[in-house]
Amino acid sequence: MAASIITTEDLYEFKIELLQEIKKMLQSTEPNNNKKWLKSKEVTKLLNISPGTLQNLRINGTLTYTKIGGTLYYDNADIEKCLNTNKVSAQPTLFK
Repeated sequence: MAASIITTEDLYEFKIELLQEIKKMLQSTEPNNNKKWLKSKEVTKLLNISPGTLQNLRINGTLTYTKIGGTLYYDNADIEKCLNTNKVSAQPTLFK
């Protein structure tokens, strides 16, 4: 096996290639925010609400859910629909 000389430029190029590969791997393993079904904990984190508030949204029928065993699942499309349905338009300013 012949010996090879590695220059600092070679090491720099290797570093750049390695960082690009790591970035690609991290992007492919990031959680997908477009999941079809979300669990309660994910919904509370997504909407920045407490578990009690989420329970109130279930009880009063504002947010639909599916229960399988003891786990509650929420359709991501239903969450977006709920947000859009309850959207409040900005009030015009009376004083200028």
